[in-house]
Amino acid sequence: MKVQEILTRDPEVIHPDATICEAARKMKERDIGMLPVCDGERLVGSITDRDLAIRAIAQGYDTLSTKVRDVMTSGIRCCFEEDSLQKAARVMEKEQIRRLPVLNSAKRLVGIISTGDLAVRSHDERLLEEVMERVCEPA
Repeated sequence: MKVQEILTRDPEVIHPDATICEAARKMKERDIGMLPVCDGERLVGSITDRDLAIRAIAQGYDTLSTKVRDVMTSGIRCCFEEDSLQKAARVMEKEQIRRLPVLNSAKRLVGIISTGDLAVRSHDERLLEEVMERVCEPA
């Protein structure tokens, strides 16, 4: 099975110059824990609810003036829509991440694959168990 068969398409994204307050609002409205950060059509990073809590709020940053670029994770891992689920799962396991941006052959963001997608759409319980076990291991 290929990533394109189970990914969540057209994810909500945020610009690196947006405020972290805007990022938090988008996450709340969509009930999501991660936003890909895109500068135009180019994926430049990601920001998670954990980034907001640990890198911003705990450090006392002003939510209305701090930019996403200041607390986002850059150089994030991703996969391609033509990749096998097993290949994407190995990246998630190795990097201990629950959400993986998916690019097309032109390296444009087309979706996200998450552990939830694996659980609901892959019909491969063994693969899901392996990913969850490794993603949840202490670093």
